[in-house]
Amino acid sequence: MADLHRGDISSHPDVSEMRDRYARVLGGRDVALVDGPVFLLGLYCAASPWILHYTASQPALVTHNLIVGIAIGLLALGFTRAPERMYGLSWAMCAMGLWMIIAPWIVGSRPDAGVIVNNIVIGALALVLGLVCAGTAAKSTPRP
Repeated sequence: MADLHRGDISSHPDVSEMRDRYARVLGGRDVALVDGPVFLLGLYCAASPWILHYTASQPALVTHNLIVGIAIGLLALGFTRAPERMYGLSWAMCAMGLWMIIAPWIVGSRPDAGVIVNNIVIGALALVLGLVCAGTAAKSTPRP
């Protein structure tokens, strides 16, 4: 029977190509731990109107938070699936964070303190996570 367990592949003819491919695949994955919190933030943002029970008092803000939450969740999935292409969009997440901070006054109609605090916390977290992703993407991008 053939020996299937070989511990060292350094003598493999394609070892340099495999190492290069491995480095390309893992390139930009320095913020892999941020993908999960970004997805959870998007999920919470989408569900927050029902969690905090302001669906009747702020119908426009309900739709707004649902759409922005889905967008943040999709960004997180993109960060996970194609990080080398998506981390350039981390600035978009920063912009969404800033938008979430000011949205209660623009989209909502006389929001109460709970709605305002909720959107400010979501926006601040989105801004911070977006800055972490953008900083890491800038750091891991090869310079000519």
